[in-house]
Amino acid sequence: MGSWSFVLAFLGVMAVWAIANSVFFLGGSASHHGFDPYPYILLNLMLSMIAGLQGAILLIAAKRADQVSSEVALHTLGNTATLTDLLEQNTTLTRQMAKLTDAIHAHVCTDTASPAQST
Repeated sequence: MGSWSFVLAFLGVMAVWAIANSVFFLGGSASHHGFDPYPYILLNLMLSMIAGLQGAILLIAAKRADQVSSEVALHTLGNTATLTDLLEQNTTLTRQMAKLTDAIHAHVCTDTASPAQST
């Protein structure tokens, strides 16, 4: 259940059932017509068939939604790994920039402090 082959097989069986009932109805004797007299059991079967098809089609749609969700999850996982690598590179560069800034600051502060002290 939950595949297009099931849906088509189910429709085929129901069509054969309906055709057979119609043939018996048209070819029956005066006292007995068809095998679906009142209270219309065949009609109830047809309505149940619709419910069965709805269930199968919903399962097909759910399988497709699961496939799409899996694809999105794999794509997100790949993007997350790439973003993590980029963040690590950015963090490394930021630390290097902080060290260089401290070195420049120390160099500039000592250079400006020396002439001010000598005057």
